[in-house]
Amino acid sequence: MRLGPPWWFFDSINGLTRFRMETTETAGIYNTVGFNDDTRAFPSIPARHDLFRRVDANWIAGLVVRGIVGMEDAREMIRDTAYRLPKKAYKL
Repeated sequence: MRLGPPWWFFDSINGLTRFRMETTETAGIYNTVGFNDDTRAFPSIPARHDLFRRVDANWIAGLVVRGIVGMEDAREMIRDTAYRLPKKAYKL
């Protein structure tokens, strides 16, 4: 099973940050699939996904600042959360 935050439950920067903090503690980053959305709000989908990518990048940057991961690992983690994990999970 892979986890992804449904927008309708985490529709804010703080909600998305809480999702990342709480799920990553137990599931890890590599058991997530990026951002899940629906097409009822089709025009806002790019903005929502951009916000989620920025929240993830900020969260990963915090790991770098605290010395938990290095810059090279952080770069790969950001690429994975923003692109590779969703692509793999949804076979795109």
